[in-house]
Amino acid sequence: MRKQIKNNVYWVGKNHWDLREFHGSEFTTNKGSSYNSYLILEEKTGLIDTVYEPFTLEFIHNLATEIDLKKIDFIVVNHAEPDHSGALAALLEIIPGTPVYCTDNGVKSLIGLYHRPDWNLIPVKTGDKIAVGNNKELIFIQAAMIHWPDSMFCYLTGDNILFSNDAFGQHYCSELLFNDLVDQGELWAETYKYYANIITPFSHLVARKLEEIKQMGLPIDCICTSHGIVWRNNPAQIVEKYAAFAGGYRDNQITVIYDTMYHGTQTMAENIVKGINQADPLVNVKLFSASTTDLSDLITEIFKSKAILIGSPTVHNGVLYTIAGLMEFINGMKFKNKKAATFGTYGWHDVSSKTIQAGLKEAGFEIIMEPITANWRPDQTLLDLCVEYGKRFAVLTT
Repeated sequence: MRKQIKNNVYWVGKNHWDLREFHGSEFTTNKGSSYNSYLILEEKTGLIDTVYEPFTLEFIHNLATEIDLKKIDFIVVNHAEPDHSGALAALLEIIPGTPVYCTDNGVKSLIGLYHRPDWNLIPVKTGDKIAVGNNKELIFIQAAMIHWPDSMFCYLTGDNILFSNDAFGQHYCSELLFNDLVDQGELWAETYKYYANIITPFSHLVARKLEEIKQMGLPIDCICTSHGIVWRNNPAQIVEKYAAFAGGYRDNQITVIYDTMYHGTQTMAENIVKGINQADPLVNVKLFSASTTDLSDLITEIFKSKAILIGSPTVHNGVLYTIAGLMEFINGMKFKNKKAATFGTYGWHDVSSKTIQAGLKEAGFEIIMEPITANWRPDQTLLDLCVEYGKRFAVLTT
């Protein structure tokens, strides 16, 4: 069933309530997600994006109950990733030759994904436009690497709607659709998580694109995302939030993450937290076990933090695999404006804390203290030193 966004623009997407993983098993979606497709019914009929391939038949059936598919004048593919374009191939079997507007990289992506060079793929760049009738135009805005090379936005004049692709979205499912109707706690939690895990590596491009859109002078009354809700109530709030996110965002938070074999590293972590609390009772210090905490949630907490500490025992001349996996993910995130230190236990060789420290330095963190380590199981003297270590770390991050 279509849902009206504004005037002759409608949502015709799919809510995926039971989705729990995205990008393979890389990203958790505990609130489900949506695949947002939009229908423009002006003098010309246009479709912006489709849905994930498993929902192709349902999508086409529902769309056919709303309009005569053969009256679709054009399709816009803002991003070729299969969760956006999955129903495109089946739709074009029904309406072959329909113009498909995308970027140059979008042409490459679609041909690479679907092996159909015979499709009527029309590349566009920033500033290109098509008339949709009733004195309205659809203006294209390239947005390369937010978050694929093929990504773009498009903007509908007259209605002042920005179709923002993966920007400003969430993996969040709700039949209420609009930002002013949904649970605000859930909405913002999923907004933070989405940016932290998917958009963070491209923050410098986000800042540049926001400035470019500002310079274009386009009034924005509504932002239609590819996943999650539609921002119709004060859409400037999410633009402002993205500007903050892209500018080396951090809250007054310190996050401590560890994994442990026989509780030695865990005990060190707990005493470091104790020291942080004693030195700065107002800082929001959080403690997480990497083996029992969702990776996507850990990345979100790191994103929100001004500083982090990570610890592991030494095992196999390295670190525990949960910490190794976390470090691999961190390395690709390109976090900015964050401080760090490390800790750990060891038996024969003191390796883990130095390995983590080197990884954090390579990932762009400012290392403000040398590691604190314990040979075998930490005794009370060492745990007291951990408290002092936490105190000093808190002072150095104020």
